Amino acid sequence: MRTTEFAIIGLGGVGGYFGFKLARKYTADSPVNITFIAREKTYEIVKEKGLTLLSAENGDPVAKPHQIFKEVAGLGHIDVFVICVKEYDLENICNQLKDKIKSDTVILPLMNGVDIYERIRKIIPNGIVLPSCVYVASHIKEKGVVEHKGNPGKIIVGKDPENKQFDPQTIVSLFKDALIDIEYKEDSFPAIWSKYFFIASFGLVSARYNKSIGQVNEEPGLHERALKIMQEIQAIALKKEISLPENIIELTFQKAASFPFQTPTSLQLDVQARKENTELELFAGAIVAYGNALNINVPETTAIYDEIREGILV
Repeated sequence: MRTTEFAIIGLGGVGGYFGFKLARKYTADSPVNITFIAREKTYEIVKEKGLTLLSAENGDPVAKPHQIFKEVAGLGHIDVFVICVKEYDLENICNQLKDKIKSDTVILPLMNGVDIYERIRKIIPNGIVLPSCVYVASHIKEKGVVEHKGNPGKIIVGKDPENKQFDPQTIVSLFKDALIDIEYKEDSFPAIWSKYFFIASFGLVSARYNKSIGQVNEEPGLHERALKIMQEIQAIALKKEISLPENIIELTFQKAASFPFQTPTSLQLDVQARKENTELELFAGAIVAYGNALNINVPETTAIYDEIREGILV
């Protein structure tokens, strides 16, 4: 039986959590080889000491991959690429990958965003891309060390719309065998868009005003801005024929109410820290682009997008 070759690209909160679980399960002489791609300092630490995951789920917190590289260029044959980079690195990674993708190569992007599949396909027309969304409360504590809190991480994955004959169940089973909570759905786009309603609206409003999820949910002016953004996302989803619950907006506000009141969003933390790279384009740029392409007005998203870009914060 031929060994299945996995490459995990990016060892941040997402890649570190799921990469750790895969590397811990698939050690030497297993049917799967796990390779990591990590940047300079992380590469050095993980190569020497292994990847550390601090989580209540673990006994031994250290796992070592089959091999690790600094660059995609160093990779040989890979069957499954698991992309776990930030949104602003996606095009760069896809350009590095495109010559390594064969007709049966699988790409699993564990990233936020409703346009990830389309953006990958613009650069990589061949291969199999499995649309997915991911839920995990984990972050980099220090280079080579990822900390996880809360519920176990979860992946929802579906079929490639351009390769419906490909059944992902074999890959899903490999994740399950590594004790990863992964759910297969024929069509994963409703799950991807449902998550986006929350992360885009609350991310943008919390970043603009430096207010927590609870404050955005309960303060009338902030709640109203989040509502208007959701209504614009809903208009786009309807035009794209995404199958969503009629009460998706109500469900999104209910979800927000389930978080501890003072919880910040990642976009809020990055924008308020004046980081050069943030996921603003993922949350606002994508809505504006879809609005233009589909002839749908998105004035609220456009306004808050411009305010954040111009540094009008708090």
